Amino acid sequence: MSYLKQYAEAIDTGEIIAGNWLKRGIQNLLQDLADERYIYDTADFERRLKFQEAMCLQSKAPFYMQPIKYELWQKAFWEVVYSFKIANTGKRRFTEVLLEVARKNGKTTMFAVDGNTDLFIGAGGEDICCASNDDRQAKLIWLEIAQMRNKLDAKRTITGQNLTLINNRIKNINIMRLSAKTQNKDGFNFSKVYLDESHDMESDEIAEALWRAMSTREEPLLLNCTTQGFITDAYLDKKISYAKRVITGEIDDINFLAFLYEQDSEQEVWQDEASWEKSNPSLRAGIKKKDKIKRDIEVAKIDKETRMHLLTKDFNIKVGGAEAWLMLEDYDYKQTPFDLADFKNSFCLGAVDLSATTDLSSAKVLLMRAGDKTKYIHSHYWIPESKLDNSDDRESGAKYTEWARQGILTIHESNEIDISQIADWYFKLYKDYGIRLYKCGYDQRYAKTFLDKMDDYGFETEMIYQGKALSTAMKLTEADLKANIINYNNNEIDKWCLGNTACQLDRVGNIMPIKILNQPSKRIDGAVSLIILNETLRRNRADFELQVGRI
Repeated sequence: MSYLKQYAEAIDTGEIIAGNWLKRGIQNLLQDLADERYIYDTADFERRLKFQEAMCLQSKAPFYMQPIKYELWQKAFWEVVYSFKIANTGKRRFTEVLLEVARKNGKTTMFAVDGNTDLFIGAGGEDICCASNDDRQAKLIWLEIAQMRNKLDAKRTITGQNLTLINNRIKNINIMRLSAKTQNKDGFNFSKVYLDESHDMESDEIAEALWRAMSTREEPLLLNCTTQGFITDAYLDKKISYAKRVITGEIDDINFLAFLYEQDSEQEVWQDEASWEKSNPSLRAGIKKKDKIKRDIEVAKIDKETRMHLLTKDFNIKVGGAEAWLMLEDYDYKQTPFDLADFKNSFCLGAVDLSATTDLSSAKVLLMRAGDKTKYIHSHYWIPESKLDNSDDRESGAKYTEWARQGILTIHESNEIDISQIADWYFKLYKDYGIRLYKCGYDQRYAKTFLDKMDDYGFETEMIYQGKALSTAMKLTEADLKANIINYNNNEIDKWCLGNTACQLDRVGNIMPIKILNQPSKRIDGAVSLIILNETLRRNRADFELQVGRI
């Protein structure tokens, strides 16, 4: 019995737990075994497997110097790739393959083994490429091939390598690497490409260049191996969407193969430990450690950053790179009202989020007392009159006219905000209450008019870039809100903005604020100015605390 059939049987009996998309893909392949358009000849695969299990030694602990030992899912995968042939030509059926599997399931090793096999027993005259979005990732499979090559031919009798090329001199087989940073991506003549971690690719530029580089080959093979990622509507999202349409039969592409190891829902991650195998097929073999996942699961229940990373990288659940930042109870809690007169003649820190002159802008001050850990936040907002009738804003919860009557929003009669008046607001705090601005954080956008007026008043400012530079401050702000030590006087616009804010995570763990579902009417200016305020405090904490007498 072939490994494909063994794998299908294990899934069917429940011995192996698989997700919906993998099951459907496997069923399609079983049906294709009886399709007269194809021949299922495992001879090439069996020859490769024999070499791999005997000659390919691993280079990483805990399997250092051990021969490769594939799991059933890996044997089934490679058997399918190399065994399906077109009946009337005898050529390999699949020319493009997508393997989506969670991290730490052995995909780098299995693709390096495949490349090392080509290096030693492949057809002559082949050029093979290890590619990814960045140089570091492109090196991973390439370096593992290099390690395996060295163990087989340490004296470089028939093979060799330098900083960029691994080759078999006798057969004229070359293995190189390429990334988005490669200056010239044209002119190559590849027979096989390993495209690693394609979730980082915002466009199909690299993939298209690699595909064109195989255009003269009779049996090209592009192997795309990846986990899920945080970039939305990019190359991988489109490729997975395409794969699912092929699996459902909506698209007829007989040359495309997809093995999609995905969970069927987020809920099963938290509720059903057995379901983890759906996205982690090597879990049962101990290649990926279940105890590590269990600990990460517990941390993820209380830590948003860990949760987003866990769902995306360990379970291939697309979280869109963003999810709601706060629960309602995190920011809607009892706050003791305060008056600015309570802070007369004190120091404050400021922060602004200066939107375009035709949109909402926000300004804040932070006030603190000696011996009191509470952060008292006073806010004000500005918006042009033309926005009052914006139906999208109203549907998103905006109550501009009511907020203006409460005195927490200024409506400019023209179609634009006079940004300089935000500087006037800070001066008025000093004039009316003697509240002195120690420093004001701002983002560089739309800031020139504001800065000119702040200079006229003699107020010191500090540029604070948005994006990943706010990651630490955003985490601190979340912790402060959950600890209920931020008193924003239950400002309704602050509350609205906090509820509109989503948390976006990049591939290295930085978080940044964005609008929920990227909806323009979901204003987040108040949340952003609060985060900038916390960043301003973080940078100036020691000096500011001296001013308020807390040290």
